[in-house]
Amino acid sequence: MDVIALVGPSGTGKSHRALQVAREHKADAIIDDGILIKDGHIIAGESAKTEKSKIMAVRRAIFVLPGHAEEVREAIQKIQPHRILVIGTSENMVHKIAKTLKLPSIQLIVRIEDIASRAEIETAQFHRLKEGKHIIPVPTIELKPHFSGYLINPLQSIFKQSNVRRRKLGEKSIVRPIFSYYGKLIIDDKVIQSIVEKIVKTREFVKTLKSVTVKHLRKGDEDRGLTISCEVVLSYGNHIPTLIQQTQSKIREAVEFTTGMIVQAVDISVRALYVESSRGLKGKFF
Repeated sequence: MDVIALVGPSGTGKSHRALQVAREHKADAIIDDGILIKDGHIIAGESAKTEKSKIMAVRRAIFVLPGHAEEVREAIQKIQPHRILVIGTSENMVHKIAKTLKLPSIQLIVRIEDIASRAEIETAQFHRLKEGKHIIPVPTIELKPHFSGYLINPLQSIFKQSNVRRRKLGEKSIVRPIFSYYGKLIIDDKVIQSIVEKIVKTREFVKTLKSVTVKHLRKGDEDRGLTISCEVVLSYGNHIPTLIQQTQSKIREAVEFTTGMIVQAVDISVRALYVESSRGLKGKFF
């Protein structure tokens, strides 16, 4: 099984061009926004566009919700596709999806800028940001059981094409998710710091949390995730490497689960050890 990817910022027309890329690269299955698609049918998973908030939509898209990844992994094993196209907003996201679904390493990454003009990308972004419209690369009839109650329009309401082209593009549909009405979502770094503080301060072996720093990794306009760092004072008598690794894992899981953001690294610096006095006297730092 081969794996390729289509990458581009949110709303730039990736799903609109997914079938084109799949055909050109002979991919017979697509992973897009939480669903596995084959031959115009939703085989497994649940679309991120059914979620009621952007945070939940992101979590759905990267397969971190309970049971979601397992369902899609089992379906992939059953249908045994020759080549899968994974769609995501960044290289980090598609690599994370491939790892979560236990797929082989991605062999080729196609960027939206390489297959769409600036004008086409701007048109797609306009319809996403101004009208909240999203494309799913399956026929409308296939979506109805999954999107009952959502606004679903034929694709040609956005893209003005000839009649021949319209019939060909009937493989795609437009939906308007509930979260499209909610406006822009911004998560302040203080929220992430609060999550880290909550996790660290509940660890019995942590005597003091000194500081928490959050940094955003970017390449141009692309958000490639977060790095989190903090300094701690630990109680003496514990195996530091094991406890720190467990804490790093808990911080990563909590931040990704709560915010939907991708955590690239969690760095914890142990600045001192606190030794309790055996005589009931005040302890010492070392």
